[in-house]
Amino acid sequence: MAVPTRSRLLSWLLAAALLPHALAGQQLSATERAVAVSTVWAEARYNYAYWDRVRADWDSALAANLRLSAEPQSDLLFYRRLRRLVAVLADGQAAVIAPPHLRSRIARPPLLLESVERRPFIVDYAENDEMRVARPDRLSEIIAVQGIPAETWIRDSVLPETSGATPMDRWLRAVAWMLEGEKGTSLHLLVRLPGGEPRGLSVTRSLSLNDRWPLDPPPFATDTLPGGIAVVQIASFADAEAVRQLDLAFPDFGRVQAMVLDLRRAAAGKTEYAYQILARLSDHPFPAVRWKTPEYRAGFRAWNLADSAFTWYGLDYGTVAPRTERPAYGGPIAVLISSGTSGAAEDLIAAFRAAGRGVIIGEPSAGTPGDVATFALPKSWGVQFSVARHQAPDGTEFAGIGIKPDILVSRTVNDLLAGNDAALERAREYLKGR
Repeated sequence: MAVPTRSRLLSWLLAAALLPHALAGQQLSATERAVAVSTVWAEARYNYAYWDRVRADWDSALAANLRLSAEPQSDLLFYRRLRRLVAVLADGQAAVIAPPHLRSRIARPPLLLESVERRPFIVDYAENDEMRVARPDRLSEIIAVQGIPAETWIRDSVLPETSGATPMDRWLRAVAWMLEGEKGTSLHLLVRLPGGEPRGLSVTRSLSLNDRWPLDPPPFATDTLPGGIAVVQIASFADAEAVRQLDLAFPDFGRVQAMVLDLRRAAAGKTEYAYQILARLSDHPFPAVRWKTPEYRAGFRAWNLADSAFTWYGLDYGTVAPRTERPAYGGPIAVLISSGTSGAAEDLIAAFRAAGRGVIIGEPSAGTPGDVATFALPKSWGVQFSVARHQAPDGTEFAGIGIKPDILVSRTVNDLLAGNDAALERAREYLKGR
C-alpha cells in the first residue's frame, strides 16, 4: 500500500479545512431564498399557460413561503418546500431544478416502481452490490415504508411535493419517486411477494439525481406479433433518435400488415419529433394541435380589462404533410396510451385522432401538453413550467383532463402478476378483426 507524501497530506488537510467554507458558499442565504420564492411566484403569475387550473390562493402561497424562507434551513429542506409551492400549479411538466451540488445529495434506490390500481409495485431493479445481496422479488408490492403504510407514506410525504396535471398523473409520479431522499440513508420496506408472503427489505438511497438512471426504457424498440403486426414502442421524443430509428427499422413498411404504436411510456419531448413519426404513419396531411401563449398587456390593467391570464398570442395551426423522402404507412394502426403518456406524445395522439387515422386503446393520458420554459433562480437553481397552451385541432381541451381512449383497457394487478398485457392483446384482436 502506497504511503501518502507530505505534500499530498497537506493538500487533503487543506481541502478538508476549506470544505465547510465551500459548502457555505453554495448554501442559499435567507435573502436568496426569498428571491427564489418571489421569482417563482412572478414568473408563474404572468407566464404559466394554465392559470385557470390553479385552485389555491397564489398570493397567500407567496406570503406563506416568504415567511418559511426566512427560517434557518438547509438547502435540501428549502428544495422540498419550493417543490410544494410549484406543485400548486397542477402542471405535470413543472419542476424545481436543483444545482449540481444539491442534486448529488438527493437519491433513490435502484428500484423501478410503478402504480397499478394505486398500489406500488417493484417491477424491476438495477444490480449493484446491495441489490445482489438483497435480490428483491420483481412484482412485489410495497405495503409499508419505515413502518408506515405505503398509501399513507405517499399521501403525506410524497404527494404534496409532486407536480401533476390530474390526480392519476400525480399519483403515478409520486409512486415512481416515493423512495427519494438524502443520499446514503437507508429505508426499511415491508413488501408482499407475488405469492402473497410478506418480506422485509432494506434498501439504500444510492443513485443521485446527477447519476444516469439505469432503468429508463429505450427511446425506441420494435417487436412483431403473428399476422404481420409490427409493434413500435416509443418512450421519448426528446430528440430525433426515435425518428431515425423508425426510418431504419421500416424503410418501406413492405412486410407490415398492421401496426401497434405503443406510447404508454412516452413522456415530454418536442412535438416536432412526434409529428415526424406521425408523418411516416399517414399518407394524408393531418391537422396540427392548436397552441397559444399568454400575452401580457399592462395597459389592460389601467382600463380594468383582462390581463395576461386571459389574453393570448397564437399563430395559424395549419396541417402537417406526410414525409416524402420515404414511403408512408397507410395501413391499419392502433395506438396504446396510459396515464404515463404525456407531453409531445399527447400532441401526436390528438393529431392522430383528428386525422381519423386509427383506434386509441388503453387508459386516459396524463393531460400535460404544452411547451416548457425554464427560469433562472439564485445560485444555479431553476424552475420550469408550461408556457404554451395546447388544444386538440378542434379546440378540445385535454390539459388537466387527458385524452380518453376509444377503447378503455385499464391495467390491473391480476394482469401484472400474471404477465398479461391486456391493452396490447386488445389491440391485436382489433387489428386482426378489423
